[in-house]
Amino acid sequence: MTAVRSPDGLIAVRAAIGVAAAMTAPGSMAMAFRLFDDDALRIRTTAVISTVGLVGLAVGPTVGGLMLAIWPWQALLAVNVPVAVLAGICIRLGIPADDTTELHREPLDLLGALLGTATITLVLWTATLVVEDGWSSPTPYGTGVTAVACAAAFVLRERRAPHPMLDLELLKRPLVTAGVTYQAAIGLAVAGLAYSVTLQLQLVWGWPPALAAIGNLPQVVTMIVAGPFVEKIVKKVGMNKAGPLGAAAVITGLLVYALLGRYGYPWIAATLVLSAAGMRLVMITAAVNVMRGLPPDQTSLGASLNDTSQEVASSIGLAVVGTIVAAALTGTLADIGHSSADAQAFENAVTTATLVLTATCALLVAWAGRRTRHAAPAAPHRDTQSP
Repeated sequence: MTAVRSPDGLIAVRAAIGVAAAMTAPGSMAMAFRLFDDDALRIRTTAVISTVGLVGLAVGPTVGGLMLAIWPWQALLAVNVPVAVLAGICIRLGIPADDTTELHREPLDLLGALLGTATITLVLWTATLVVEDGWSSPTPYGTGVTAVACAAAFVLRERRAPHPMLDLELLKRPLVTAGVTYQAAIGLAVAGLAYSVTLQLQLVWGWPPALAAIGNLPQVVTMIVAGPFVEKIVKKVGMNKAGPLGAAAVITGLLVYALLGRYGYPWIAATLVLSAAGMRLVMITAAVNVMRGLPPDQTSLGASLNDTSQEVASSIGLAVVGTIVAAALTGTLADIGHSSADAQAFENAVTTATLVLTATCALLVAWAGRRTRHAAPAAPHRDTQSP
């Protein structure tokens, strides 16, 4: 941590942390599906897991800002160490060991992983280059073409590899497609709101970090409070209707923020409540659907697909919002609070970006709903664990 002295070093450390997180995060979901066979218990467990993750996502940036007022920035790299140590102890003491006969022995598809990572990186980089170099520069076009080539190579590799990282045939299963698409829609919404609301409160309205943290409380409280109700809603309306219901709340929240968010905090609070409640319902039911739609020995892959779809969509959402905002401003983000013209330009850009994300989310949700209607009913599960 103390060896990080330059942006390149920080990027390298963050990349290493990202790789570790990508290997670790899906394990919690896969573990839940291996411990429980009953869908009700899986929903309950997924609610707990997602609550922790969403609360961390909501309060992380603000808490990080408060920490920077007291400690050097390097402290942010070590804040998760105690949590990781506690998780390791709990897994060691509370989770039974895997049956070695059920473990996969296939070799890792490193080439497929590299091509997939390159595709995502180049797509996001292309958006950045459009803002930095402009449409008249050949650089964004070259990067974009390379991204398309990597994507095509990834698909070709996964179709022909004897042991692919991602069996593309699994994506043809309706429940898997619907769940992944729902997660992508929610990833876009989370990214857009997390980026825009925080900047609006602090840079446009001049709220200090502590007050901005309080301003985000409706989202955090709703995430926590809504969790226990997800299972009841699913029992009442069914899995196939729960996803569209939650997605409608998220889309409504995005529209409220896009059209009314600049006119006062109550509209932002309403946005946070609607979007958080919808996210909780969609994310839990989508994750369960992805896992239900896969063979029992593919739970780890299903959890990875679930997380990856949301993370990739979040990155794309941030790139879209950041690109639109950066293109609209004449100065930097730091200048927003000192210029009414820049503040208005920022709010106009946020409105445009949020409407773009809203339309994209609506299309994804419509596609996911269509796929869910074509899904075969899930076979009943036997409950092997007590609540």
